[in-house]
Amino acid sequence: LKIAAEASHSWEFISHLADQFDSRLGDRGSTLSGGERQRICLARAIYRNPPILILDEATSSLDAESERLVQLALQELMAGRTSLVIAHRLSTIMRADRILVIREGEIIESGTHEELMKANGEYRYLFDTQNFNSSKKDD
Repeated sequence: LKIAAEASHSWEFISHLADQFDSRLGDRGSTLSGGERQRICLARAIYRNPPILILDEATSSLDAESERLVQLALQELMAGRTSLVIAHRLSTIMRADRILVIREGEIIESGTHEELMKANGEYRYLFDTQNFNSSKKDD
C-alpha cells in the first residue's frame, strides 16, 4: 500500500495525517484537496494494477502543482498497460501513443502529438488555445 502511495505522490501528505492510512478523511474525502483526492484514486489504481486503465478527466480542476504531481503518477501508472484517457486538458495526453480528436461523436483527427501539431488542424488549434505555445509555428 505504501508503494502505491509513493508512486501516486500521495505518501507526502498521508505521512502527515494523524493515523496515516487509518485516518478518517470525511465524507467522500472532504478533508482532502482536489489534488489529494485524485492522487488517492491513482494510488488505488496502482495498488489494483489493472491490465487496462480508463481515466476520465484525471487532471481536471487541479492547480499547477497538483497537476504536475498527478501527471508524474499517471506516467508511472500507464507504463506497460493499455490506457484510455479522456481529457480536455491536453497536457494529460501529449505523451500518448495515439490521440483521437472527437467532435460530436465522430473521430476527426488521429495521430501522435507531433503528427497532429504538424497537421495544423483542430488539435493544433486546441493546443494553441490552451497556451502551450506562446506563438503558433508552422512546422
